Amino acid sequence: MSEEQRKILEGKLWEIANLLRGKINPDDYRDYILGFIFYKYLSEKQLLYANELLESEPVKDFKLVTDKETLEAIKEESLLKLGYYLEPSQLFSVIAHKGSNSTSEDSDEDIEQLEEDNYIIDDLKEILNHIEQSTMGTDSEEDFNALFEDLDLNSTKLGRTVSARNTIIVKILRKLDKIDFRLEDIESDVLGDAYEYLIGKFAAGAGKGAGEFYTPQQVSKILSKIVTTGKEKIKSVYDPTCGSGSLLLRVKKEADVSEFYGQELNRTTYNLARMNMILHNVHFSDFNIIHEDTLENPKHSELRFEAIVANPPFSAHWKGADNPLNYTDPRFSQFGKLAPKTKADFAFLQHMLYQLSDNGILASIFPHGVLFRGSSEGEIRKYIISNMNALDAVIGLPANIFFGTSIPTCILVLKKCRKADDNIVFIDASGEGNFKKEGNQNVLEDKDVVKIVNTYRNRETHEKYSRAVSLKEIEENDYNLNIPRYVDTFQEEENIDISLLSQELKQIEKDLTASKSVIGSFCEELKIDTPF
Repeated sequence: MSEEQRKILEGKLWEIANLLRGKINPDDYRDYILGFIFYKYLSEKQLLYANELLESEPVKDFKLVTDKETLEAIKEESLLKLGYYLEPSQLFSVIAHKGSNSTSEDSDEDIEQLEEDNYIIDDLKEILNHIEQSTMGTDSEEDFNALFEDLDLNSTKLGRTVSARNTIIVKILRKLDKIDFRLEDIESDVLGDAYEYLIGKFAAGAGKGAGEFYTPQQVSKILSKIVTTGKEKIKSVYDPTCGSGSLLLRVKKEADVSEFYGQELNRTTYNLARMNMILHNVHFSDFNIIHEDTLENPKHSELRFEAIVANPPFSAHWKGADNPLNYTDPRFSQFGKLAPKTKADFAFLQHMLYQLSDNGILASIFPHGVLFRGSSEGEIRKYIISNMNALDAVIGLPANIFFGTSIPTCILVLKKCRKADDNIVFIDASGEGNFKKEGNQNVLEDKDVVKIVNTYRNRETHEKYSRAVSLKEIEENDYNLNIPRYVDTFQEEENIDISLLSQELKQIEKDLTASKSVIGSFCEELKIDTPF
């Protein structure tokens, strides 16, 4: 699919999303729209796979199969291959057609005249429940459990009456049914990309909550390119605060990834991450996303990962010293200090460093405070640099680059076995010329991403942009990592010619006197007072 065709698909999906925009809370209509798109995807995936199994059978169209033995065989194969199963009568196109009870050429106004046989809410609820129930007792059960719990089809948010709710659902399904997702194009990840596009659009309007589920695409590119440096294949990638899974999936674009692991505290976002994985053709056996508090109850602590990417919640609260077990937790104990209860940034970093394999790379986003705050954070920072020699790079990003917050942020890159073990690369990408403005946001362009990544990989020094700093110099600065200490971005102001400026001011005064004289003569003719 061409770039133009992809944009057309994204535009159509956003047009459908706008059917609910302004009517209900952005977080709510995000869940409905993305949930319905996911159901259509599962349905089309089921139809394609079933038809593939039927190629040598007399009846080759899954929609027309009625033989119970054949259906049972398709179900068995589908649960192994897809992880779920839908009956022919439960396919998206069938329920969408029942809702409209007409051809797709009818107008939206026709749908308003609902009759009893147009009512689909109960059927739709049954189908979504069936998808989850079909996985019970199988290897995919955990990946589909309660996946559609945020789609409350009886919610008054969709409409005050049953008829109103049914009408809007029918409209959405009917418009989605007209879109070809082109799932047969196995070389393309068009739908997954369109899904990411929608998540980004929803994040743009979600205010402070956007950071919980979305990292801007260009920042994701930087992290994923860094952790795949020198590698075409990655055994495992991990995100301890995975949100919608966009960071994990971005790594998939840079290298061949075998296994995806993540943990997410927010239940709704956790559901979104699982949907996102499946929509990007990650087999259910190749990802393990867990709903749980990463710091208090880590679920992958026995594993070590070749690549770790993360955008943890900035300066989140955690139990810290209030939980005595944290002092003996192997993730934190060697540092001798715990991160403050009101700033969990270093707790997340310690957790990730513990999970990193010896040949792995960790790249994570943090607020600038981690670079210079003192007390226990200063001690942890010193230990990471001096005792572990694990910090590989500090990258300063522009302010106002994340949805929901305008604070400046940075990327910390860590390795357990560094080749360049005598210096740390500092990059200041926050200055003018390193990004562009789009409305209220600052945005990194592709050229900015390339410059950051190449500067890191080659450990380059660029005037007023980057420098490889010796560990000795960092020690002399008491392990303070504030970027301006190491990268001088000071711009000298142009010399001002005082004599020339004086002449210009005199000329302005003459011009002003002449203008006043002209205005005064006009006022005299009009017999009115002058304004000065």
